[in-house]
Amino acid sequence: MTRPALTPDFLRKRNALWQQLRAQQPQEGAAGSPEFERLLAELSALIGWDRARILAGLGMHQEP
Repeated sequence: MTRPALTPDFLRKRNALWQQLRAQQPQEGAAGSPEFERLLAELSALIGWDRARILAGLGMHQEP
C-alpha cells in the first residue's frame, strides 16, 4: 500500500476525522453508533489502518 501524500488538505481531513471519532466514542461496552462506524470507516479508507488499529488509537479495543 502506498502512503497518502501529506498535503495540508489531507492532514486537515485526517485530524478532523480523529476529532469527530473522539467526540462520538460509545460508552464502555456499548456498540458504536452508525455515525461512529461511518467515521471509523472513512478514516480507515483515508489512512489505510484497520479497525483494530484505529480503535487502539482511541484507547478502545475491538470486541472479539
